[in-house]
Amino acid sequence: MYTIFVGDKPIILTTSVNKETDFKVFLLKSVDLTKVIRLLNTTDVKAVYLVGKNPNKLLKRFLKKLPNVIAGGGKVFNKEGKILFIYRNDKWDLPKGKAEANESIEETAMREVQEETGVNGLSIIKPLPTTYHIFKRNERYKLKITYWFEMQSTFEGDLYPQINEGITKVKWLGKKKTKKAMKNSYANIKLLV
Repeated sequence: MYTIFVGDKPIILTTSVNKETDFKVFLLKSVDLTKVIRLLNTTDVKAVYLVGKNPNKLLKRFLKKLPNVIAGGGKVFNKEGKILFIYRNDKWDLPKGKAEANESIEETAMREVQEETGVNGLSIIKPLPTTYHIFKRNERYKLKITYWFEMQSTFEGDLYPQINEGITKVKWLGKKKTKKAMKNSYANIKLLV
């Protein structure tokens, strides 16, 4: 089973569905994805299930339905155990960005964290779950696939938000402030945090 977010509403890829009333079910093979996205954006439907036969081909089949944007990002901890957050588009988020040519996804994640926050001295601890979300750019829907990594940093300097990317704040948040920030974040970030 895979979850792809449209805003904070999920599209769930699965091979079976139980009867429910607050979501819609479509066949993955023949679904009109634009209609599904519109349905999630404009109605009170809470989720959409796309059903396929082969669990090993669910994601592969879905990925062919939209242009893919590959990104890397980091959930970065400092020596005090605080997590590095950015504030963009009036929401708390983790630093991430699009991969560049000839760059490994790990290099992308570390570069993006540094560019968006000013934090260096990064090391990757382990991979985290990959997230998927649909966004609209130039009147076209695209699927962003973000590969996440847990990182640590010994950085103690000033934080610099990447203003030209719409980031207005960068902060290290402890447990209490992280919990509060998650009330104003994205569903896929909540899953990671």
